[in-house]
Amino acid sequence: MNGTVVAFDAAVGLGEVQRADGTVFPFHCIELADGTRTIEVGTPVTFGLLCKLGRYEAAAVART
Repeated sequence: MNGTVVAFDAAVGLGEVQRADGTVFPFHCIELADGTRTIEVGTPVTFGLLCKLGRYEAAAVART
């Protein structure tokens, strides 16, 4: 899927990705595919989904 990072808090390592249809998925910094632990808000990304604790989260988040 394609989306855009709409929030990221480097202090806690949590962020959100929004798809074009407006659906927002949370993600943890360990899901950044390039191994970094930070990403800028507004960055276009591709990602997959994982079901964790009964909800979907973005996984394998990669800059495009």
